Amino acid sequence: MFSLLFLPLLLVIVLSGCKGESVANENIATRIKDEPTITWGVKYDTRLFGMMDIKTRKVEGFDIDIAKAITKEILGKDGKAEFVEVTSKTRIPLLKNGNIDAIIATMTITEDRKKEVDFSDIYFDAGQSLLVKKGSHIKNIKDLTAKDTVLAVKGSTSTINIRKHAPEAKILELENYAEAFTALQSGQGQAMTTDNAILLGMASENDHYELTGGTFTNEPYGIAINKGQDEFLKGS
Repeated sequence: MFSLLFLPLLLVIVLSGCKGESVANENIATRIKDEPTITWGVKYDTRLFGMMDIKTRKVEGFDIDIAKAITKEILGKDGKAEFVEVTSKTRIPLLKNGNIDAIIATMTITEDRKKEVDFSDIYFDAGQSLLVKKGSHIKNIKDLTAKDTVLAVKGSTSTINIRKHAPEAKILELENYAEAFTALQSGQGQAMTTDNAILLGMASENDHYELTGGTFTNEPYGIAINKGQDEFLKGS
């Protein structure tokens, strides 16, 4: 698991990083003064960042630890962090609909996404990579041809990047990482792609698979909130 020694610095970055101009339907900063709970959208299927423990029925990981620390910083020791499962496809719609207050779910900061939500500063730097079965002919992104199918997750930036860096390769998009990895195991694709930090978690639990070729993009993660909520993550 990642070290939390840098959390004091991270809190300063996150609590000052979100800026917005438009007015949202609900002022979260006002609400949490009376209801000291922050609802976070997190991944439940991403080892190291957000993973549901089937024994304890609790979600654990780096994103979860950060969310809890920020909740405590904003609301004090009696504050409560609640977690709602999101996927790359559902996280922004759930935020827009008011089902969650903030997203901390391995979400890359992009210019297109900045048009929809406000981001904190970067809290983790990742890079897109490839996961393949050991012994695969694919050694890096340049080895992908029209004969290869790459597995990705809907709603992520992974598909866009593959089309840019390996335009001849076929792409099969799945709903979540678990489905994508199952498809890789069953031979529906020759490689799975997403951020290296996520793939490392999968490889650590599956000896027959490995990352290959290093990274071919920069994927800075940020916390997302609705526009107009810039006071929310500044605390009360």
